Amino acid sequence: QAQLLESGGGSVQAGGSLRLSCAAGSYTYGRYWMGWFRQAPGKEREGVAVIYTAGVSAHYADDVKGRFTISQDRAKRTVYLQMNSLKPEDTAMYYCAGSNFYLANARRLNPDDYSYWGQGTQVTVSS
Repeated sequence: QAQLLESGGGSVQAGGSLRLSCAAGSYTYGRYWMGWFRQAPGKEREGVAVIYTAGVSAHYADDVKGRFTISQDRAKRTVYLQMNSLKPEDTAMYYCAGSNFYLANARRLNPDDYSYWGQGTQVTVSS
């Protein structure tokens, strides 16, 4: 059964750090891409960072490059998002997602190409 369970959200001041975790069920993990998306109030859901669970390739949105790092622990079927130097504009609900097929480069951060979703974890960054 497809299952994604996020944890690690919270409230921090600007410049602080948080680490999000996404534990995947055996059906969901290792298929293709897994990663993190976010949605702020009144905005569309956007890709933040994704990783190829059968390899090491990772992709980041431009505005998080150099600040966020995605990683995985295959033994635990868990994907992590280390977020450093957080900014108020990073405030959003963060969702873990998994794809059901291999994605071309241009589509890896497109939420429409992801079939499995977690419930989300809130990240709030205050100035």
